[in-house]
Amino acid sequence: MNENAWRAVLAALADDRAREVYARIVLGQPVEDTLDAVPARKAQRIVDTLISAGLVMRTPQGYDAVADVFTRAMATAGSPARAEGVHRFLKDGRLVSYPSRADDRHALLVHLASRVLDAGETIAEKEINQRLSEVTDDTARIRRALVDEGLITRTPSGSQYSLAAR
Repeated sequence: MNENAWRAVLAALADDRAREVYARIVLGQPVEDTLDAVPARKAQRIVDTLISAGLVMRTPQGYDAVADVFTRAMATAGSPARAEGVHRFLKDGRLVSYPSRADDRHALLVHLASRVLDAGETIAEKEINQRLSEVTDDTARIRRALVDEGLITRTPSGSQYSLAAR
């Protein structure tokens, strides 16, 4: 089976009649009545589609369901690529979970610091809160974490922030 075999299976089963014919074959019931209820060309197309999708096979007695079609189709489907690094904690650029491991937290905070501040830039607390609100719902927590990690510095008055010198 090729990597898109699951698509053929789904496409074949998207048709109500084809699904009914397939169900009858799986249950060992006769399919002639169901196929006779549609025009001959459609009946042939249903059977051809089920066979080409690998759902059924023609036998001397009629049709049999292919037992492992779903297992084989799923095995070839692959899985979506998993996010790696700090992107595991972000969705569409927004923070969706906060890492429990210190190394992951640090890497995430380094990433966030570089997103909200440019080197040599100094901004007011209101501005950093605005920028952080674009990546998190808890701006105060992340702002404090960035300061605690030493990634950003704040003036003694707490009114301005900049990237820490590295």
